[in-house]
Amino acid sequence: MKMRLRETEGMDLILKKKFGFLFVLAVLVMVLTAGCGSEKKAGSRPEEKALPPLVVGVMPDVDSLPLIFAWELGYFKEEGVEVKIEQFKSAVDRDAAIQAGAVDGAVSDMLAVAFFREGGIDVKITSLTNGNYQVIGAANESAGTMKELAGKDIAISRNTIIEFVTDNALAMEGLTAESVNKKAIPKIPARLEMMAAGKLAAATLPEPIASMAIKNGGHVIADAADMGINPGILMFTGKAIKEKKSSIAALYRAYDRAVKYLTETPAGEYMQTVIDKGGFPAAVKDGITLPKYQAASMPSERDWQLCQKWLLDKKLTTKMLEFKDVTEDVSAK
Repeated sequence: MKMRLRETEGMDLILKKKFGFLFVLAVLVMVLTAGCGSEKKAGSRPEEKALPPLVVGVMPDVDSLPLIFAWELGYFKEEGVEVKIEQFKSAVDRDAAIQAGAVDGAVSDMLAVAFFREGGIDVKITSLTNGNYQVIGAANESAGTMKELAGKDIAISRNTIIEFVTDNALAMEGLTAESVNKKAIPKIPARLEMMAAGKLAAATLPEPIASMAIKNGGHVIADAADMGINPGILMFTGKAIKEKKSSIAALYRAYDRAVKYLTETPAGEYMQTVIDKGGFPAAVKDGITLPKYQAASMPSERDWQLCQKWLLDKKLTTKMLEFKDVTEDVSAK
């Protein structure tokens, strides 16, 4: 009996020593593993926080195409930002969305920025866009210059970028804004119809509608690009710039990639997408003239001052705003 007790006690001692050793070994392994894990964590790149999403308003114009293609080609996703493209048919609807806070930013123009700031709405210009506006003579109109249009009917939309371009085209030929009979026709299709019916000598139109008018027999009388005027811009609200600056920078990285695609790819390869996604009429497909797109950059202070002076002269705004106060470079550069 005593022999068995001694054997049992011996076995217990052996087991205790064995499990004690295993316990110490396990603790040592845990300590070493934890140390390695801490070392790896300290040396690894921390997880990037997801960027806040953006909602951006676009119009059926060529200025909006880089944003549309950035979405279509998946560049926004690749740059790590979720962007919803909201398409508007009119500037009125777009501006209402900005006022309501339904969009973070939009393709617009300098005049709209001035109107917003006059009304106490905080928006800023973050880059220029590449679009164009032209004064197009009707197919049956012989006038080839603004001087030859003197006293004739020209269709515009009042107190807009369209009228601004028209007045500047007149001024460059030494004429006043009253030198022509400006007919307020807000809806662009109506302008085209009246020109086709011979009821107007000319109309000021944005691209791609200007190309459509030319295809229908019209001719260019004045061109904003030739005049060195580019009032088209991309703007964001002050709130979006403050809270989503990294998202906007990512958007511009995608924007620049889309510009590279549009400039390096033959137009025939993506023209159907321009029609389908840009909101353009199918009739412009074979005659549309796309601008020479450029990577995101800030507009010129000269263009801002031209817009400001025009607005003040027409008493549409009451104060001159400094360029530095209405611009914010939030691009990736």
